[in-house]
Amino acid sequence: MAKNLVIIPTYNEKENVEKMLRYVLSLPKEFHVLIVDDGSPDGTAGIVKKLCEEFPDKLFIEERTGKLGLGTAYIHGFKWAIAKGYDYIFEMDCDFSHNPDDLIRLLDACEKGADVAIGSRYTKGGGVKNWPFGRIMMSYFASVYVRLILWISIKDTTAGFLCYKRKVLETIDLDSICFMGYAFQIEMKYNAIKKGFKLVEVPIQFKDREEGYSKMSTKIFKEAFWGVLQMRFKKIK
Repeated sequence: MAKNLVIIPTYNEKENVEKMLRYVLSLPKEFHVLIVDDGSPDGTAGIVKKLCEEFPDKLFIEERTGKLGLGTAYIHGFKWAIAKGYDYIFEMDCDFSHNPDDLIRLLDACEKGADVAIGSRYTKGGGVKNWPFGRIMMSYFASVYVRLILWISIKDTTAGFLCYKRKVLETIDLDSICFMGYAFQIEMKYNAIKKGFKLVEVPIQFKDREEGYSKMSTKIFKEAFWGVLQMRFKKIK
């Protein structure tokens, strides 16, 4: 059994999902993939199920009814991965904003001592492609705001491309994680820091999606803004 599992939440990703899965499953290092699909009405799950027949021991799908949120999708995937005994557990988007080749670099960082490897847009060598200037500034200053409120040094606090060692996810009380969007990503990193784990930022080039549509919303940004204040005074279990 492979030691590496990539968790990819999906909702209406029929344009991207097959290309992404074939790419990840063809990488020179072995990765298994778990798709957590939130009842995509566009047939995403059907495409994945057909590919599961082609890759029966490497590709898996967990289907949920309704759009339940990014955070709960990852928590579902984390618990599944722990139960199956994977050593390294990854978060990645389906839309090619994260380059699948960088999975190997994140894995390498954890194999060399990091407990959590973060694909970072804002550390030296990282960057963003195809984003409007306003969105780049909003994302960058959101991370600055988080660092100031939570007193942490991570430059890309909202990053969603990560590798966790299993022990990190076993140590964090996953049932106490309460946020869904950007705030979920911040909360997981903050919990890992508070638990004493070593977080390392690996520079990546983030590219905006070319197919499908973004799930970003004003609600997600508001959750992150107010959620950070709540985290600052929340007791970490």
